[in-house]
Amino acid sequence: METLNSSFLPKQTIPSFKIHQKLNQKLKIITANSCFTTSHPKKNPETLKSPPTKKRRNQSFLATIFNNLDHLICTFLDPPLRPAIDPNHVLSGSLAPVSELPPTPCTVTEGSLPPCLDGAYIRNGPNPHFTPKSRPYHFLDGDGMLHVIKISQGKPPTFCCRYVSTHKHAAERDAGYPFVPSVFSSFTCTAASTARAALLAARVISGQLDPANCGFGAANTSLALISGRLFALCESDLPYAVELTAEGDLKTLGRHGFGSAADDPFSTMTAHPKIDPITGEAFAFAYNIAPPFLTFFRIDSGGRKRTNVPIFSMESFSCAHDFAVTANYAVFFDIQITANPWWILRGRPPMGADTAKVARLGIIPRYAEDEKDMRWIEAPELNVLHCVNAWEEDDDAAAITMVVSNATSVENVLERIDLAELKMEKITVNLETATLERRQLSKKPLDFAVINPAYAAKENRYVYAVILGKQTGIGVVKLDLSMEGGEECTVASRLYGPGCYGGEPFFVARDPENSAAEEDDGYLVTYVHDENAQESKFLVMDAKSSTLDIVAAVKLPQRVPGGFHGLFLSELELHKIRMASS
Repeated sequence: METLNSSFLPKQTIPSFKIHQKLNQKLKIITANSCFTTSHPKKNPETLKSPPTKKRRNQSFLATIFNNLDHLICTFLDPPLRPAIDPNHVLSGSLAPVSELPPTPCTVTEGSLPPCLDGAYIRNGPNPHFTPKSRPYHFLDGDGMLHVIKISQGKPPTFCCRYVSTHKHAAERDAGYPFVPSVFSSFTCTAASTARAALLAARVISGQLDPANCGFGAANTSLALISGRLFALCESDLPYAVELTAEGDLKTLGRHGFGSAADDPFSTMTAHPKIDPITGEAFAFAYNIAPPFLTFFRIDSGGRKRTNVPIFSMESFSCAHDFAVTANYAVFFDIQITANPWWILRGRPPMGADTAKVARLGIIPRYAEDEKDMRWIEAPELNVLHCVNAWEEDDDAAAITMVVSNATSVENVLERIDLAELKMEKITVNLETATLERRQLSKKPLDFAVINPAYAAKENRYVYAVILGKQTGIGVVKLDLSMEGGEECTVASRLYGPGCYGGEPFFVARDPENSAAEEDDGYLVTYVHDENAQESKFLVMDAKSSTLDIVAAVKLPQRVPGGFHGLFLSELELHKIRMASS
């Protein structure tokens, strides 16, 4: 990354040492009233020992100017912050940020951990390195932090949480201030938006931020095992390779373009790639605010990205968070959540819901080399947030069935997810007649659903989903897709109790090597925080039980804030990742 140097500022702006000294004194006063705090006030001792160089002084001086200009924007240009971007509201309770924690032993407080959990459960989620006071902040803005519990039979489990060391995280850490803009929170009004855009340009020109070569995503959404390597992902950037050490610590290995970053330095990738367990291929997409708004691609089993398939028939930007892949097709969701840069001039965020738009499904052969066989089917008010699973109904691939979460009040998705009325639906697409058959699976607000991973892209019977509350999940349900008729397929459920909030579960088979095992023969694992007791736990639930009985609970040494997606990796898989990364 290009470093800052004094040539960015005209020499006459600092005519003497005395003026420079006075300016620094004024800046220190402003900084004392800055609009953020950090949960990591201690500096690296090695850094403190190093004598300051001229380049570092210049870099620090420019960073101070930029940071305080940003503070002025927050103070004088931003209007009163609405709840969705008010950090005092967003970062409260179970969503308040936490500090990094090295591997720390934990205590099993209930039951015993099943032998099949020999490995690690890792979950991703947003956790701001700097806690804003008055700077606009959306829940989706936080730096990616991985929370991992490592389980080794015969030893106490250990818990660890580390930031994904992205370019954004490193640049803001060095500047001592959160400055990378967000489409969710930074554009509060025309004046503030214009000022932030100009300030961002200055940071890029000075070399403080290098989005062209290093990206600026937070890697805060999910995790995926692709071609034998583990990645932390978010859709505004390329994935970051990470590794879990034998001791249970987490390391970031770097931004990864699968051999394509040099061709397109601004490449991005969905946070929800689909992995074919038979071929080892990963299917993914990227969206853009300019045509082509959607690009489909795959990554072969060797970890090499294949040719992009631009989808020009996607007529406008669609903030599609997920998609589906079956044995022969890929299905894309052209939803009503969109982005329009012109909205900034009207004093509104550039991303939001366009309720006049008619949602569509786009279906394309999964090995297509161009979009000539792309088919679009109108699907009014189908705003898919997550696709749980998808498969083809018969041998001639005449129908595709999907299980998805649908935001029935799409205008609330980015403001208050609990008011978005997310419903779990089973959708069957008739490819011959280009028609849809939709069925709601539960009256409860549900999302963050998972299945037994062995049934990916195959017909499955059971789905495990989070019951959504005001802040995050308040419980989990088990749905039986084989139940006919009605709007309630719930066959088991568990509420965590008053003041308790949990995240997405993950299914771990009791005997992964037994191909004859029943689909629900295994466990659900997740993190749950109890605000009343002020403690977090790792829960293991019996997936076959009618009440999802708790099999084991591990008290964690630190609170786990609300987050997004995770996965469980066996010790064998972890060893292979370490070998591939060495």
